[in-house]
Amino acid sequence: MKLTVHDVGHGACVSFTHKNGNVMLWDCGHQESYRPSSFLPAMGISEVQYFFVTNYDEDHISDLPDLRASVRLKSMYRNKSISADALRSLKRQGGPISPAMDSMLDMISSYTGGPLNPAPDFSGARFITFHNNFSDEFADTNNISLVTFVECGGTKFIIPGDLEEDGWLGLLRRQDFVKELAGVNVFNASHHGRESGYCEEVFDLCTPDVFVFSDSEVKHATQEVSQLYAQHAKGIQFNGETRYVLTTRNDGSLTWTLG
Repeated sequence: MKLTVHDVGHGACVSFTHKNGNVMLWDCGHQESYRPSSFLPAMGISEVQYFFVTNYDEDHISDLPDLRASVRLKSMYRNKSISADALRSLKRQGGPISPAMDSMLDMISSYTGGPLNPAPDFSGARFITFHNNFSDEFADTNNISLVTFVECGGTKFIIPGDLEEDGWLGLLRRQDFVKELAGVNVFNASHHGRESGYCEEVFDLCTPDVFVFSDSEVKHATQEVSQLYAQHAKGIQFNGETRYVLTTRNDGSLTWTLG
């Protein structure tokens, strides 16, 4: 079983492949030379059992039209507290609806059911999701990011989308969320390592082995707080050195073999 944080530039895409071939996928950002609509079929993947949308911004869904054409997405997990109409209205404030967002809105309308029944076999793996509800308190897409904890083979990951400080603090009011934080080993840094995604209170409760930044070259104020994150990590051995922060920018796609 493998979990991979894919090098999709300034974007997000994470896959989990079970030994039986079942697949979970978080987001579908891309760069021109590497996109999930191409690399998943190249990996022999023709369908994804669970597709998670962590954030409704372009860098998390940019390859969605091509992905839907090349791979069957059997079900979708998302923050359902925001409707298609509300999301469309929110996105129009920033300009015209992109083809990727148009595809996302279509999926929201057509993927109306819950998890597959019967559920696909992901024996030996466990996941749970959390989110803040779209409301006057959380009226932007970042702070309603879908946060997923994935645990397999004794390693626990958190995939938090683009959650910002206010969103973290909202989730920290939940004891079940706090309990899940305690055992995280690999922490995918929120918002690609931007300072706005950092919340010190989280690390009073969580001491991961390593942080992962999914990003391209430093831009949009990303990765500016890598040392701030690093002080909270235990460190791992990576290519013969102790590392506290890994980045797709410097290290490429990152894969964990689990169980």
